[in-house]
Amino acid sequence: MVANGQRAADGIRCTEGHRYDGARQGYVNLLTGRGTSFVPDTAAMVAARDTFLAAGGYEPLAEALAAEAARLLSGIAAPAVLDAGTGTGYYLAKVLDRRPDAAAVALDISKFALRRAAHAVPAALCLVWDIWRPLPLAAGCVDLVLNVFAPRNAAEFARVLAPGGHLLVATPAPGHLAQLRSILPLLGIDTDKAARLADSLSGHFEQVSAAAVSAGLELDAGAVEQLVMMGPNAHHVDAAGIRSALAGTGLPLAVEARFTLSVFRKKEGRG
Repeated sequence: MVANGQRAADGIRCTEGHRYDGARQGYVNLLTGRGTSFVPDTAAMVAARDTFLAAGGYEPLAEALAAEAARLLSGIAAPAVLDAGTGTGYYLAKVLDRRPDAAAVALDISKFALRRAAHAVPAALCLVWDIWRPLPLAAGCVDLVLNVFAPRNAAEFARVLAPGGHLLVATPAPGHLAQLRSILPLLGIDTDKAARLADSLSGHFEQVSAAAVSAGLELDAGAVEQLVMMGPNAHHVDAAGIRSALAGTGLPLAVEARFTLSVFRKKEGRG
């Protein structure tokens, strides 16, 4: 386990004395020699995500998440934040812009994503890790867990959260990118997703709130390709298929992105 955010220029040492060397790109790979059965995001997926997010398409979500995180952390001096499934660090950077005094740990299974996250949030400890495994953090050491379009390990999130700590989750909402789904065979969005999310976390968390966030997008062919290829759809759709489907379609394409931003409080005695 990582000891209280302990870090050094050449890597980190855990409480059991194991040393993990840091990569020159600014992250530490804790999965070395262990591997994982899950498929991490590829370099191409991460590049597409970085380009799309940099253009500001999902900025309304990022700003809403950062504002809610700031509210949840208000009154806490030098808070600690865990971003579980940080990706390129885009959302965590927005949070830390509002709370630069916060200590942050960024976890992701993709080393390609963490290379970019290390640049986006240089003050954070960026660790390659599988969220489904016991998290490399001490019990009760963070005040807020961020989870944006990533897997959720409820028991471990509760364990690492301090009493009264919160989990802030962003998920796609019904109708998300519906205009694209009429053109491309994208993965579906569960119409009961919000209820299923709350139910999956109910053993360790109680729901505090859920807010709808939307963003209107005007997408040219390149932006459509980036948006589709930056996430799980990249495993089902290829760039050539996207270009073929868009042929003859009026561009730019007006698309609405819909999200749900949910807040959960750790239950007393859990974790």
